[in-house]
This record gives sequence, structure tokens and C-alpha cells, in this order.
Amino acid sequence: MVSGPPRRRKYSPATVGALIKDADFRIRASPSVDLWRQYVARLDAEELMRTALDREFTTADLETEVDPGVRRRFDAMVRRREGGEPVALIRGFSDFFGLRLAVRRGVFTPRFSSELMALEAIKRLRARTNPTAVDVACGGGAVALAVASKLPGARVYGVDITPAAVRLSRENASRLKLRNARFAAGDLLAPLSPRLRGKVDVITIHPPYVSRAQVRTLPREIRDYEPPESLSDRSSDGLGLVRRLAPEAWDWLRPGGWMLVEVAPDLARPVARLLLREGYSNAASKRDSVGATRVVVGRAR
Repeated sequence: MVSGPPRRRKYSPATVGALIKDADFRIRASPSVDLWRQYVARLDAEELMRTALDREFTTADLETEVDPGVRRRFDAMVRRREGGEPVALIRGFSDFFGLRLAVRRGVFTPRFSSELMALEAIKRLRARTNPTAVDVACGGGAVALAVASKLPGARVYGVDITPAAVRLSRENASRLKLRNARFAAGDLLAPLSPRLRGKVDVITIHPPYVSRAQVRTLPREIRDYEPPESLSDRSSDGLGLVRRLAPEAWDWLRPGGWMLVEVAPDLARPVARLLLREGYSNAASKRDSVGATRVVVGRAR
């Protein structure tokens, strides 16, 4: 007996609101999803519905019946989320500092928490004439492009050791038409032109600060979906890359320039002490709106 093609799953009629409610329950119940707050499951479900509909929806839309094709797309995305895949990778983009950035596997996905570092960098650059900024370990270019978008007169450089990250950064810059941002692959500041020595106003870095021993304890959606080199530098305390960059940055920063380091709250004091030992002044820790991250700043004398 020859079997025919697989039958397409049939869906009974359902409304936008009912599907979101069901997805909320499924995401909460999944052992593969680590929710830092339970309400995030509802936010995830709503984001996936917007993607399936390819538009925003209103309260009135919650009672609207969903087309079977849209429902199939939505169900497929919810199943991926149940498996632990982050929403940004399912959607293929992430919204950061008012910019829509493409994301993909193999490149670190930007987090909302990094908007604080972009904001702190912009504050320090805004008062300077023709400022220059460098973002180290730039990933898909989120911080560099946020700075470039708010300061059209600035020269912004992003560097990352992973060529895939640099390619994605360039794609995002091109799509957003941000011609004042450039990206290069290489280790720390090595890819920069020697002409920038002593002329950089701000250097930012969101280092891979998870310690070697802590990697295995990360939630599955981070451990399984982010590139390992974006999570840990394999040092015992997670600060190996910062220890390398802090002294190297002196050759590139202007007098009075700033180094900004984004880390978890428990690493803020160790990073501040590290910057002070390396000769930076005005070391301070800036907190985001939920206290979940810190940006430690230090000034080159």
C-alpha cells in the first residue's frame, strides 16, 4: 500500500486572544523555557502573534478569528519557543534603541539591558566635537549602531573576533543606512587603524563575563542558542577579556576619554577595582531600570 503525502493539520476556528492565552500556558509549562518573570510568557506569546499576523493588534482584535494560515505559522513559532528557542531568533530580528536589527544563530542576540551602555556612551560623546567611539565584542552591532544613529557626526567602529558577527553588523548598518558605523574582525582593538591611536573618546565592551564554572548553569535558551565565545572567555572569574582590554585601551583613548564595561551586578565592584588599578579615574557603576545589569565607567587621565 502506497501512502499519500502527509495530511496538513486541521485547525478549528480560534481568536487572537484565545491563541495568545493558549501559547502563554504552553510557554509557562515548558521545562525548556527559563522565565525570569512568569508574565514574560504572555509577552512572548504576543510578540509571536504580531510576527504571525505581520502587524500590530489591538484589544478589539483579540476577538477576531485567525486565518488558518496565520494559525499554522503561529503554532509553529510557539512550538519552537516551547523547545527553548529565544523569541528574537524565531522572529529573525530584535528591536534595540529604536532600531530593528536582524539576528541569527552564531551571533550574540542583543538584550534590552545593553541599551544602558549605549545611552551612557552617547551622553559622554554628545558634548565632543566629531567624536569617535569603539565597541569591542560588538556582536550584531547593536551598541555601535545605536550610537551611530543618535550621533550622525560621530565616527563609530565595531570590532568582534567572529567574522559572522562582523558580517551581520555590516548588514544591519547597510539596511539602516548608517554610514558612520564601520566594522572589522579581529582580537580586541587590533583591527583598528593605527591613525585612531590616542583619538578615541569612548570604548565600550559587553564582555563574555560568565565564568568557566558557571557556563553549565546557564538557562538552556542561552547555553544552547548563543555562541560559546559570546558567553565566556573561559577565565575563572569571567573578567579575562576586561583585564586584557583595560591596559590596551590606554594607547587608543584621548586624555579624558572613557571606557565603559557592561557586566552583571556581582561583577561591578571587581571591574571598578580593575579599572582603578589600571590607572583610570572616576570609576563608577551605573544601574539600569531593573537593577539587573551595571555599566562600570572609568576615565583616562
